[in-house]
Amino acid sequence: MQYLFLALLIIFSGCSTKDYKITKTKIIIIKSQKLKFADVGYIRNSDKSLELELFSAGKAIEKITINHLICTTKGCMSKSGFNKEYLGVDYPSDILQNILLGREIYDAKNVVKTPYGFEQNIKNNSVDIVYKVDAQKIYFKDRKNKIILKIKDTK
Repeated sequence: MQYLFLALLIIFSGCSTKDYKITKTKIIIIKSQKLKFADVGYIRNSDKSLELELFSAGKAIEKITINHLICTTKGCMSKSGFNKEYLGVDYPSDILQNILLGREIYDAKNVVKTPYGFEQNIKNNSVDIVYKVDAQKIYFKDRKNKIILKIKDTK
């Protein structure tokens, strides 16, 4: 009986809701070959997990959860697998998480501090990235791979 209770506790605790410390409502624009979205979304995060929930006309249409894997409504995959599947290039595995949180990408390569945040310009054989972060918005554009992510505060 004890083992049955313990097994049920483990099973159901894995499916329990996450306790996110921060929830922010944002206007989110995503444009890539496989992802196209422009509407309101929530970015929720805790110390160990990050969630992006996208809405269209007030209805939740996609939820992307990032921890050691990236999970969507279609299933879970590695971060590098997600990048190859949805973004189409060999970005660093933590790039999506860093963009959603407004952190530096590519190990802070070419970072220039600005009065309200920072900018990065990264250009090599596979990418041509302009990345800008300030208090109200996050802007990521890869000209070479035709990928845009814009995240702005709602007002």
